[in-house]
Amino acid sequence: MKNYLNFEKDIKDLESELDKLKDPYNSEGIAEVNTNKISNIQNEIDAKLKKIYSNLNSWETTLVARHEDRPKAKFFIENLFDDVILLAGDRFYGEDKSVIAGFAKFESKSVLVIGQEKGDDLETRLDRNFGMMRPEGYRKTIRLMKLADKFKIPIILFIDTPGAYPGVGAEERGQAEAIAKSIECSMELTVPTISIIIGEGGSGGAIALASSNKVIMLQNAIYSVISPEGCATILWRDPKKTLEASKAMKLSSKDLLDLEIIDEVIEEPNGGAHRDKNLILENVRNSLINNLDFFKSMDSDEILNHRKNKFLAIGRNKGFISQSKANKNLIMEDDIYNKITNLVLNNLNIVISIGVLTLIFLFYFLLL
Repeated sequence: MKNYLNFEKDIKDLESELDKLKDPYNSEGIAEVNTNKISNIQNEIDAKLKKIYSNLNSWETTLVARHEDRPKAKFFIENLFDDVILLAGDRFYGEDKSVIAGFAKFESKSVLVIGQEKGDDLETRLDRNFGMMRPEGYRKTIRLMKLADKFKIPIILFIDTPGAYPGVGAEERGQAEAIAKSIECSMELTVPTISIIIGEGGSGGAIALASSNKVIMLQNAIYSVISPEGCATILWRDPKKTLEASKAMKLSSKDLLDLEIIDEVIEEPNGGAHRDKNLILENVRNSLINNLDFFKSMDSDEILNHRKNKFLAIGRNKGFISQSKANKNLIMEDDIYNKITNLVLNNLNIVISIGVLTLIFLFYFLLL
């Protein structure tokens, strides 16, 4: 059964009609299949999908990124890699099923593959904790990334999470520290790391696995510090203002590519990745091949410096820093009173010394 978003109502109606035409054994009895009408309706569906998906706003893009039928990390790992050997446990506490990790072959070469997995139905989503990793999940990935670094094996990461799990148990076991250690470990690796955001890239839960040489997004994925609902609740105290929040957050792949926060956008099939999983597989495969080839001639120091320089450059040429300098409205200019006050406060010891000396001279001249 297909799942449709609110703005896909016309598509749903047309596809229902198409399914009836393709089935000669319908409620009206055996009927002749009308191939011309089927072709016309299919063309109409394709045209409507193209029109809708080429004009998605930021909130609609968020809904597509969360689509139930969207291909998950498990799908990509099972279909892109060979000889997958999954590994479990952080060697401290236990296993975290919200993240899949192990060594595999990609185009006959060894890689470490890591993927945040949401699950496909209610049972697997509960088992996978909806893709929200716990501290043991991050510590598992740290353990395996260090192992891959030791044997000079490239690392490929699939990111799809609403954020790190905020439960009491996770906080007690050091959630923030585990995320920070994961970022630190990622930045110190001397092997190529490629992160692909395939759905939601939520907050620190995502960036813990996205501190990579190359950060890539699927066309209709999102990457943000907070969910639009959370942002709207904080800024406007109204969780319904998700459209305004998502626009302000610039969470789409296009916005983030323009800001040079990500390196590449992988084009999705017409109507989203869930409508043609074979095509999105091929697009992701080609992107991985090209990006792994990019690092072939680099040594360990060059790979490390590439990653360091990439993150140091964020915001320097585009984003808030350059906008602040260009837009005087964003710079608060002090008046004369504030400037004098700040000057006095910053040089308080000197001002006091001058004041004391002035009083001494005054008393001296008065006594004379």
